[in-house]
Amino acid sequence: MQDRILIVDFGSQVTQLIARRIREAGVYSEIVPFQSAEKALDWPGLKGIILSGGPASVHEHQSPRAPERVFKRGLPVLGICYGEQTMCAQLGGKVEPSDHREFGKAYVEVKAGNALFDGVWNTGERHQVWMSHGDRVTAIPAGFKVIATSDGAPFAAIADERRQFYATQFHMEVVHTPDGAKLLKNFATEICGCRGDWSMAHFRTEMIHKIKKQVGFERVICGLSGGVDSAVTAVLIHEAIGEQLICIFVDHGLMRLNEAQEVVRMFRDHYNIPLMHVDASGMFLDALAGVSEPEQKRKIIGKLFIDVFEAEAHKAGGAAFLAQGTLYPDVIESVSFTGGPSVTIKSHHNVGGLPERMHMKLVEPLRELFKDEVRDLGRELGLPPSFVGRHPFPGPGLAIRMPGGIDKEGLDILRRADAIYLDQIRKAGLYDAIWQAFAVLLPVRTVGVMGDGRTYDRVLGLRAVTSTDGMTAESYPFDHSFLAETATRIINEVKGVSRVVYDVTSKPPGTIEWE
Repeated sequence: MQDRILIVDFGSQVTQLIARRIREAGVYSEIVPFQSAEKALDWPGLKGIILSGGPASVHEHQSPRAPERVFKRGLPVLGICYGEQTMCAQLGGKVEPSDHREFGKAYVEVKAGNALFDGVWNTGERHQVWMSHGDRVTAIPAGFKVIATSDGAPFAAIADERRQFYATQFHMEVVHTPDGAKLLKNFATEICGCRGDWSMAHFRTEMIHKIKKQVGFERVICGLSGGVDSAVTAVLIHEAIGEQLICIFVDHGLMRLNEAQEVVRMFRDHYNIPLMHVDASGMFLDALAGVSEPEQKRKIIGKLFIDVFEAEAHKAGGAAFLAQGTLYPDVIESVSFTGGPSVTIKSHHNVGGLPERMHMKLVEPLRELFKDEVRDLGRELGLPPSFVGRHPFPGPGLAIRMPGGIDKEGLDILRRADAIYLDQIRKAGLYDAIWQAFAVLLPVRTVGVMGDGRTYDRVLGLRAVTSTDGMTAESYPFDHSFLAETATRIINEVKGVSRVVYDVTSKPPGTIEWE
């Protein structure tokens, strides 16, 4: 039986990171909203419970609470930030608004040894952590002791080791708490006793069995987008059911240079998976003519994609199941903090689900995985490293990397410039150090002189960001020489571009979407 850790979510923007850190320790974990956590307490193999942070104040009327059975289940419990506060409030302690709020980097002093800190922090040491709270615990429940303090939180970490209850005011799941992952591993493996044997090989074997059981002898249709998620979904399902799977690749003409050919070649030649390739680029360009508003572009692309996909599925003879590359963040984000499950299932274009008239049941083998875990599974399945390691690419493709109107000439310019930019990054050995890099063709023209002639051509923007958690990002600090060489190549090799600029803005915390 698989060991697992339950994470009760109170709405923190970084709850996903708790699950990631636990899984990095080789222990399977799942996130459940506090409203539905009661049923999860009966999961088979459950070894421990983590209470996440959240935006509410414990002392406010009708603020979220953990199910009372969390503290009566006889399992280790770890509260983080709001999780500490609700634990204290529910067990007889006290939480009040603080006149010394803490947001950002802080330091805690270790006051006592305990199982959570064992082998990581020692008594008397000071360590950097990340705080994000306006309330604070002012009295701890009976049986607890203080194990760490900070300037703004006298109960920065507390423990009741007899009942194996632990809590911290700081966020140990973020990279800004350097030892946080080790503390979470201590909780999962040492305190909860989880074996730490969860792996992609284990997941692959288990999921193939589940797919066979779910599908039986029915047919499955999978919509390929050219991205990693749908490709891994297709290869995994094909390994489970073979030729019962049919893949449909709708080429909307908004992909990167030579990407459509690469997808077709990989699936038909390398994996020999039945594939219907539909070149619908003309239809998409016609539908996008004169449209400049970004969200309207998304909706047009999404609706047309569904129409084309439905028509091709009908030509293929139909199927009982639709395979979809839904990831765990999609599942989490579709559950609102206050309202329960969303009525829409994300498609791989992130623009809405398929219509009910298709009457197909979903197969979503990746819905338990994070993006980096999908890449690991792709490697486990033998997908080419160059494909598995590709930067994220939006479903609407170049349409949202071309602000303003869409036209074939602009798309061709953007494709060639983007390919040069990525080629430069790869030649410099920087591709794997960057989370995402892309070019944007701006709706701006600038006057210039090239050689002996005057130009009035377009401006191209370049962006590259780094990220360790997918929640925040910083612009990549390229050397000026790299940017100068890249700009020179683009201007020399791509007719229609006269100026190149580099975007150095950062992505603020808490925003998930990249495009």
